[in-house]
Amino acid sequence: MSPLPQIRCAVYTRKSSDDGLDQEFNSLDAQFEACTAYIASQRHEGWRLLPSRYDDGGLSGGTLERPALQRLMADIDAGRIGMIVVYKIDRLTRSLADFAKLVERLDAAGCSFVSVTQAFNTSSSMGRLTLNVLLSFAQFEREVTAERIRDKITASKKKGLWMGGTVPLGYDPHPDPLRRELVVNSNEATTVQTVFQLYTELNSLRAVEDRAKLLGLTSKARISPQGKVTGGQSLSRGQIHYLLCNPVYRGLIRHKNTTYPGLHPAIIEEPLWDVVQASLQQASQRPRTHRASTSDLGIGAPGPAISSGAVLTGILRDETGDRLTPTHTLRHGRRFHYYVSNRLISGGTDPTGWRLSASAVEQTLATVLIRHFENAVKSHNILTSPEASTAGQIAQRLTALVDDLRNKGAQKLPDLLAAVTIGPRHLQITLCAKTLSEWLSVIPGACAAGFLAFRTPFTIRRRGVEVRIATGDLTPAPDPALLRILAQAHVWTERLKTGMPLADVARAAGHSGAYIRTRAPLAFLSPNIQKHILAGTQPPDLTLARLVSSKIPLCWIEQERLYGLTSY
Repeated sequence: MSPLPQIRCAVYTRKSSDDGLDQEFNSLDAQFEACTAYIASQRHEGWRLLPSRYDDGGLSGGTLERPALQRLMADIDAGRIGMIVVYKIDRLTRSLADFAKLVERLDAAGCSFVSVTQAFNTSSSMGRLTLNVLLSFAQFEREVTAERIRDKITASKKKGLWMGGTVPLGYDPHPDPLRRELVVNSNEATTVQTVFQLYTELNSLRAVEDRAKLLGLTSKARISPQGKVTGGQSLSRGQIHYLLCNPVYRGLIRHKNTTYPGLHPAIIEEPLWDVVQASLQQASQRPRTHRASTSDLGIGAPGPAISSGAVLTGILRDETGDRLTPTHTLRHGRRFHYYVSNRLISGGTDPTGWRLSASAVEQTLATVLIRHFENAVKSHNILTSPEASTAGQIAQRLTALVDDLRNKGAQKLPDLLAAVTIGPRHLQITLCAKTLSEWLSVIPGACAAGFLAFRTPFTIRRRGVEVRIATGDLTPAPDPALLRILAQAHVWTERLKTGMPLADVARAAGHSGAYIRTRAPLAFLSPNIQKHILAGTQPPDLTLARLVSSKIPLCWIEQERLYGLTSY
């Protein structure tokens, strides 16, 4: 009679809270003993207990990010474990979604699991249904517990209680652990008051940071339960900004977006608090701009300044009347700003919604206004009833406005624009009559209707919900990234023609072989396509991303048909 195959068993235990874990015999030990006894009872089936323990103490079952569980799964993937034994199935997970991931991973590794106190057979459909029901109740229990805790925290904060967390600079926890209050730390409170006073004098976070460093102001020193000391360093700009915005110093307790009167005393008086908040609000609305380079606009002269702030907030609408809301995203450490149709933010996906690059929209509108004003100067189509005696002065004032717009760029747009409607094929622009009347020194209502409101065509190319804008009269602008890769592609192909291995070409260029392989074929684009790329007159959707992701045909005629150059 052949011996039974050995089933290597691992016991996994978990406890949600830290309470009682310091005892000599705790809940984890009790679970482990029950599981080892069960494994011993199955010795006749070939079950054998592995020596390693997998204990997660003080960790929730609502996530799989648990050290012992991750170590357990790594051993399972390595083929060291054939059976997981748990006291109850909710020790493994309380989430149905996480359970599905675990089952899929266990099946792939040929591993099973068993619950000591819950008998079911997961090889049958009824057994799996039973398991899913048990997990549903476990997840329901966890969610109800979480709601109860959240409700308790909300009610406590409404009463002004300090519900834990990092104690801010200037305060200490109450000596009585049963009283959820903060008490003032007089030495640290002086630091907080000094920072607030410095900001009212300097009105700059960077200047406050430098002055605080000279004065030796430091953050709160903290000692962890393990005796590790943190903090006590010079205040950074981020720490200063957080300190200046923290309502705790006004004697308030914040819960989400609402504040309630706290039981602790205030460190900062209301007049000083109000002055600092007003100054911070004003600083947040200050536009951050940079000068557009020649390559940005494709023209020889410096372009209008491009803003990274949402200067067109409240001005842009789409053809449905929906307001375009400013938003941003972070990619590779860079912040990209957009104007997005409000329904895409509040209502999910909508193929008719707009998602426009903020800098592209602002640059386009600044350029369009400059040309509109220049054309109005040439045609004298500025006033409803132009007079020869004042026409020269009006033209000079409008020319001065053009110069001011060139210098300030997007920063000037909120003063000049009353409304902009973006349609499928045109921009409908309405100028601010009051601003223009004051600039031109004419009475309100003197400006011509065609001067204050006009329509300009533009072309769009969609990529999902994001679009690229190209107005009908913009000067062609070559794509710097596409030009750079096109030039490099010729260098790479010449080296490959000499017999240099692809790996050596990639090493010399500082890229991977796949990078070279997908970009070198650009050297084989037809002369006509390359001519348009150099001039910046290629179709707006002929981008580097499209060329890299598509297979470039060898036939030049087929290339031009594929990339929309047949009519060029």
